Amino acid sequence: MQDAPITKAVLLINLGSPDSFENKDVKKYLTEFLTDGRVIDIPQPWRNLLVKGIIVPFRTGNSAAKYKTIWTKDGSPLVHTTAQLTGLVSESMDIPTAFCMRYGNPTAKETMDELYATYPQLDEIIVFPLYPHYAMSSYETAVEDVKAIHQKNKYPFSLHIVKPFYNNPSYIDALTESIRPSLTEEFDLLLYSYHGIPERHVKKTDPTHNHCLMQKDCCDTASVAHAFCYRHQVVETSKLVSAKLGLPANKSRVSFQSRLGRDKWLQPFTAQLLKELPAQGIKKLVVACPAFVSDCLETLEEIEMEGREIFMEAGGTSFTLIPCMNVQEKWVEAIGQIIKAEMPSLEMV
Repeated sequence: MQDAPITKAVLLINLGSPDSFENKDVKKYLTEFLTDGRVIDIPQPWRNLLVKGIIVPFRTGNSAAKYKTIWTKDGSPLVHTTAQLTGLVSESMDIPTAFCMRYGNPTAKETMDELYATYPQLDEIIVFPLYPHYAMSSYETAVEDVKAIHQKNKYPFSLHIVKPFYNNPSYIDALTESIRPSLTEEFDLLLYSYHGIPERHVKKTDPTHNHCLMQKDCCDTASVAHAFCYRHQVVETSKLVSAKLGLPANKSRVSFQSRLGRDKWLQPFTAQLLKELPAQGIKKLVVACPAFVSDCLETLEEIEMEGREIFMEAGGTSFTLIPCMNVQEKWVEAIGQIIKAEMPSLEMV
């Protein structure tokens, strides 16, 4: 009896990484990343001038040195972890699963080409952006890139895009259980450090144009804007996890890291808080980075190395960075549960 043809596949999308920590590869990666109009959202001629003429020439060497500190024998931690995760999801769901990066390799086109060549009877790819929260510089750009490539290449299969899962119970459970083991000893504060974005991005993705950052307590006031509001979603994730952990309000805080440029970004800034917390009596700190599901430069270098140094030099006595969920079993299970909840009629092969 002949096996049934494969008609469904899953495509995981992560941020990406340079191919190596060499200057030429880091330069190429930074240029692709920063010339994205959803990352630096100014007119293209000015964006190209700013990125290629100023930012990349001045940042490449420093960024390359940082990437070198986290590089492993398997290469980029983010790419290697995403590849491992892909295999585990495929095995747990019993459905072909592949991955691509928004920037760098493998590209969405390369991966979709390979999926179609391997499974010519595909009629649908389930696109799972590995971004829990909606932001134009992460989730939105990943989705729009895949959609544009799909349309340009006229693939016969359709795309099903998985929505941000910031408040999905399976994700919250997995994130909570990834944090819980680090809270067994006495600690003063759990800091949720999220990737920062400019305030204008929050306002741009607000479909009402009069809610986000324009009303008092906007994150706590019901609005259709919340489906597209990064700030609301990270606050909601933090509240849900803290509630499951049984933490009182004074035991956790939210902050934002990775600021670029002089525009107004979401606050408070993680680096500034790390300087201030010891003077406020917060000497034993635990940090989680829920915007990232895979450890990367922003967690392994910016927080574990730079952040630790800032906090300890300011008078801290204990600094614990909680690893991202990476390939943890509950996270693998959560991905399958999120997909099945969105597509209850999906038949696994």
